[in-house]
Amino acid sequence: MWTRRWAGVPRGVRIVVAAAVCVFVYGAVVHLVDVFGGRADLPPSTPNWLALYFVSLTVLDPAAALLLVLRRVEGLVLGCVVLTTDAAANAYANYLLDDAGGVTPGRIGQAVISMLAIALAMAAPRVAPWLGGDGAQRREHDRRNRPASNSR
Repeated sequence: MWTRRWAGVPRGVRIVVAAAVCVFVYGAVVHLVDVFGGRADLPPSTPNWLALYFVSLTVLDPAAALLLVLRRVEGLVLGCVVLTTDAAANAYANYLLDDAGGVTPGRIGQAVISMLAIALAMAAPRVAPWLGGDGAQRREHDRRNRPASNSR
């Protein structure tokens, strides 16, 4: 099923999607362990909306991964939104709520998530035309980017 679904997709696009899927699966596991494994080390001053957002990532991360595996452009959009908002939420938690000075593991993690968000957003225009089960988007992309012919 995987090979048939991804037949004809450039290797670079498959690599970007596979890397993004791995990031979202890893994120889902981390957030599940945080929520259900007792490692939720949010300070008592953490706003409820922020705690709820981090819990929601237990659903949003695997949803983005699954949609990407299924070649749905919605997975790419959701992935970009999840990584961007996760970076912002971690920045809020690590710079505004955490009064520790200097470099902390949380701040390093926030920087990594920010870089992943930027990387996926930069790759999105190249990846998006190849997502979609019927190939219509790819065909439209190919039609628009076809060199002009010299026919009279």
